[in-house]
Amino acid sequence: MSSDRNWQFELEAYIKQGEPSRAEKSEAWRTAIGLQDVDGLKTSAYLLDTAKEHIEGKISIDEAQQRIYSYYEQRDLRTEAEDKTQEADIVSARIAKLLGERAFQFSPAELLTIHRRLFEGVFSHAGQIRPYNITKQEWVLKGGSVTYAAHESIRATLDYDFAAEKRFSYEGLSVAASVKHLAKFTSDIWQIHPFSEGNTRTTAVFIIKYMKTFGFKVNNDSFEKNSWYFRNALVRANYNDLQKGVHATTRFLEMFFGNMLLGTKHELKNRYLHIDYACDTLQSASQESPKGKNCTLDCTLEELAILQIIKDNPSVTQKELAAMLGKSERTVKNRIAALQEKHYLQRVNGRRYGKWELLIDLPDDRRV
Repeated sequence: MSSDRNWQFELEAYIKQGEPSRAEKSEAWRTAIGLQDVDGLKTSAYLLDTAKEHIEGKISIDEAQQRIYSYYEQRDLRTEAEDKTQEADIVSARIAKLLGERAFQFSPAELLTIHRRLFEGVFSHAGQIRPYNITKQEWVLKGGSVTYAAHESIRATLDYDFAAEKRFSYEGLSVAASVKHLAKFTSDIWQIHPFSEGNTRTTAVFIIKYMKTFGFKVNNDSFEKNSWYFRNALVRANYNDLQKGVHATTRFLEMFFGNMLLGTKHELKNRYLHIDYACDTLQSASQESPKGKNCTLDCTLEELAILQIIKDNPSVTQKELAAMLGKSERTVKNRIAALQEKHYLQRVNGRRYGKWELLIDLPDDRRV
C-alpha cells in the first residue's frame, strides 16, 4: 500500500462506523483530498491529522482551516514542492467546508464565488475571469490541446450556458437521459475554462453542489479515486481531430457520472481515454465492465432520489421528503404514487404508523 494513499483507508473507517455526521465529514474530506490529483498535488500528513480531528468533532471546520493557515505561516522558508503541498492543504480544507454547506445558487456568479473561496490567497487572480487566451498540452491528446473559449467571450458564454440549463426541464426525463445531459452541461462549462488556474477543481465542487439540489448526496468515491479520469474525460468531451478520426464524446464522462449517481461499476481507466487507444478496445471500454451493472430502473432523477432516501429511512414522511428534496408535498405525493404504480415501492403496516418498503434493490455503494 503506497503511503500517499493511506489517508483513503483511514478516512473510510469513519464511514464504516456508521455515524452520519462523521461519515458526511469524511466523504467531504476524501473528495477534497482526492481532487488535488487533477493538478498533481499531494496533501500533507498534518492536513490528514487535522481532518481527523474535524471528523471526530474535536474542532470545527473553521478551526481546521485556521490550523492549516497557522501551520504554514510558521514555515517561512519552503521549497517549491512544499509550496505545492501548502496549496493542496489549504484548498482541500476549503473544499471540505464548501461541501459541508447547504447554500447554493445556480448561476455564473456562484461559479466565480466558489473559485474565489477556494483560491483566495493562493492565486492572485482568485475569482477573476482570465484576461488572456490559453492552450494546455494534454497527455491524453498526445500533447494536443482543447480549444478553450476566447477570453473576450467568457462572460457571454457562461451566461448562455447557464440560461440554457435553467430552461431545461428534467421533468419526466429518464435517469440515463438525465445523466447524459448533466455530463454535457458539465463538459460545456469546463470547456469555457473561465479561470487562469483551478478550473477542474472549481467545476467539480460546483457540479457536486448542483447535483445535490436534485436530492442526491453524491457518491464521492468517484472524485476521491478517479479525479484524474474526470479531468481526462472532460478533455475528451471537448476535443476533435477529424483528420485522425478523433471525435469529441461525453461517453467517458457519462460512465463517471453513472458510477457517482447510479452506483454502476464502470471500470474507469485513463488509458481508455488516450486517443491512441485501439478503436475496438475503446468501444468495449465504453460499455459496462463485466463486474458492473446498469441502472435499469424506469424512473426520473427525482424518483430515484426518493427511493434512495427511503432506503436509508423507511419511516420518512412525505412532509420530510418534501423538505429534503425542496419540493412541494403535492409533488412528492405524485412521485410516490408513480413509484407505487411501477411496483418499486409499497406502504406496509398502515398509513399512520407504517413505513415504506422498497420492492427493488438499489446498489449498496450509492450514498444518500
